[in-house]
Amino acid sequence: MNQLDELLTPLRGIAETGGPVVVILMAVAVLTLAVALYKTWQFRAAAVGRHRALSEAVNAWERGDAAAARSALGRSKSYLAPVIELAMSAPDAGASRLQAEAELRFAKLERGFRLLDSVAQLAPLLGLFGTVLGMIEAFRALQDAGSQVDPSILAGGIWVALLTTAVGLVVAMPTALVLSWLEQRMETERVIADKAILTVLHPGQNAAPAATPAATQFAAAAPRPAHG
Repeated sequence: MNQLDELLTPLRGIAETGGPVVVILMAVAVLTLAVALYKTWQFRAAAVGRHRALSEAVNAWERGDAAAARSALGRSKSYLAPVIELAMSAPDAGASRLQAEAELRFAKLERGFRLLDSVAQLAPLLGLFGTVLGMIEAFRALQDAGSQVDPSILAGGIWVALLTTAVGLVVAMPTALVLSWLEQRMETERVIADKAILTVLHPGQNAAPAATPAATQFAAAAPRPAHG
């Protein structure tokens, strides 16, 4: 309990010094941290970036080995596995529907990005707003002092005002970095999903295509060259 008090004491001091704007920014920081931790857990639970078994399934399907493809897909914990399963089971679904199914899963993973983006943009402005309010209060106190001007009054008011800008930047910069990292991972996931869907729907023609009944009949009816 004493360690917790020692940790919270500086925060209480900053909140009391900076005023309500700093208190709001600290609450926003706690909310942002909670969202960032939740997104990290969600990405891990959905196996974002871990598509080894999924890639093996897609490669096996491209080689024409459907049994190996389904076996590898069964081992996959990727959130994209149901989409690829649908592509293998119902190729008539088409790329548009499969990509829409993938987008539904992307939307769940991207939930909370708008909040992080808003915090990254508004936290510095909120800090600047606090600075403006602090400067107004500092010059009002200077005016009330009249001829008894004390430079320490103005200096004290200015550093307290600037404290809100500093807190706003401290909140905004890590949030922007976390959001950029999450968005980059989602861009990579979209590329992986599109490639996997198109590969399953249009596998490479490495193996010779199976002879159709019409081709077999044509081959049987074709005249054979005479041997000397």
